[in-house]
Amino acid sequence: MVEPVRATLNDTIWPSLPVAEWQDTYATLHMWTQIVGKIRMALAPKINHWWHSTLYVTPRGLTTSSIPYRTSTIEISFDFFEHQLQIETSDGITRTIALAPRSVADFYQDVMSTLRAIGIPVQIWTMPQEVDQPILFNRDRIHTAYDPEYAQRFWRILVQADRVMKVFRSRFIGKCSPVHFFWGSFDLAVTRFSGHRAPEHPGGVPNMADWVTREAYSHEVSSCGFWPGGGAIAEPIFYSYAYPAPEGFKDYSIHPKEAFYSSQMGEFVLPYEAVQRADDPDAVLLAFLQSTYDAGANLGNWDRAALESTS
Repeated sequence: MVEPVRATLNDTIWPSLPVAEWQDTYATLHMWTQIVGKIRMALAPKINHWWHSTLYVTPRGLTTSSIPYRTSTIEISFDFFEHQLQIETSDGITRTIALAPRSVADFYQDVMSTLRAIGIPVQIWTMPQEVDQPILFNRDRIHTAYDPEYAQRFWRILVQADRVMKVFRSRFIGKCSPVHFFWGSFDLAVTRFSGHRAPEHPGGVPNMADWVTREAYSHEVSSCGFWPGGGAIAEPIFYSYAYPAPEGFKDYSIHPKEAFYSSQMGEFVLPYEAVQRADDPDAVLLAFLQSTYDAGANLGNWDRAALESTS
């Protein structure tokens, strides 16, 4: 007799999220985060490698963090408990917009009209980035789904990934990005820098100007993160890559045993399920992040003694 699969604590902390089960909500939420991310990018002072455009994981969802606007500040946050978008200013103004089944066009109009009404007119480029067959935000009435359960599952995974990736980030004293969410590629990432310039990136990212990508990869990096999957990738994954990838990178021995180099993606991959089902998910994920960084840093001749914490 086959024993039934029983739910474990990991199923709550690290919930399942197959792409097929939430792909319509995924597509809609991707566009909503792009709208909010582009608002931050339009208002915030530019920071190297586009760090001024990203979102951050919070105890309730995702946020822009505080954005300067004239003599005040504004913050826009996705709340996946109350399922609402919250807009707050340092002038004491709060507005909320429901996260519910509705088109991207309606969401875009609601967000922009709300900002205008509280005295923050802003213009953004309405073309989505890094997606195939993009539809202008103000014309997108195709993407309308929002399943609160799966939106919250996605955020719960981000909470865990963010937590572990911050531990990993703490081991590095060189230049390093925050743990942040890129709304274009829809992934959570943290990036370490060797301190050396990199060769010019070839570009070629869908609906992304090559000069944008080249600024992002102007210096040597080792980057890792979490991506919920999409296209031919039917399940969430953790990933890690180096740019430029040093000779022998793809053949370097990494951990855990479930991790591998994907020629299709050009990076190391750890299936999310390997972390979710592990006895110690944190240790498994940290082993992947560390061993893949070792691959890039060792083969790329990084000055590890100067870049890494000894405490």
